[in-house]
Amino acid sequence: MKFLYSFIFFVLFQITFAQEHVVFYFDNNKFELNKVEAAKLQKWISENTTSKILSITGSTDEVGSTGFNDTLSQKRVSHVFNQIKGKVNIRPDFKSISLGEKGATSTSKAENRKAIIHYLLEKDLEKENEVLGIKEVESEVIIPDDAPLAEKVKLAKVGTKITLKNINFYQNTFATMPESQGTLYDLLFVMQNNPELIIEIQGHICCIDKDYRNLSTDRAKQIKRFLVYNGIQDYRVKTKGFGVSQPIYPIPEATPEQAAANRRVEIEILSKK
Repeated sequence: MKFLYSFIFFVLFQITFAQEHVVFYFDNNKFELNKVEAAKLQKWISENTTSKILSITGSTDEVGSTGFNDTLSQKRVSHVFNQIKGKVNIRPDFKSISLGEKGATSTSKAENRKAIIHYLLEKDLEKENEVLGIKEVESEVIIPDDAPLAEKVKLAKVGTKITLKNINFYQNTFATMPESQGTLYDLLFVMQNNPELIIEIQGHICCIDKDYRNLSTDRAKQIKRFLVYNGIQDYRVKTKGFGVSQPIYPIPEATPEQAAANRRVEIEILSKK
């Protein structure tokens, strides 16, 4: 078990999560439950074999040193945990929280000598993550570098950036070279066959310390002109030039290959169906 000494976390935990809880009280300076409270715990266990425990929080009164109270509250949590282990379901990310005297919220010392079990009832388990405010993290999509552009766009999520390969421009201009036609028509095909797709064309240049002529933006706009000229609605194609602000390799580049990698055009998926 991991013991977390954070009163702030405890308060946030209590406020944020709307799960069930049950409290067990300890005699002064004791870390084992007396007969009455032990019977209460066993009764709770028998009634909650299908519930799921989220955390156990231990606390003490303010009598004694801070170190002693921290250790005592930890032992109280361990005692309760050992009683329920193997009898009630426990979340894999179960929290064991030892507050010591920082958990003393009552004016009655007896009410501060306690351990609290936070748990979910069986009826709430199907919406467990929702109750706990846990959002499922989508697995990262791997897009093969050699996949056709249409396949890359199909796999991509909103926010994904895809480099348009074989887009080349005449030196110091925004005019595309003939070998760029294949990729341009691939992009046109993708836009035609995905009417809900909205993209941003992003230009990048290489080899200099600043895009003095705003060439990266002009090159992005040139590709947009091609798409719009061929029937793609203007609003579906945004443009942006990054100059040399987002190089893949440090500038000045060490090799022509690095320069070519920095001198690129990307599309970012802004919206798709």
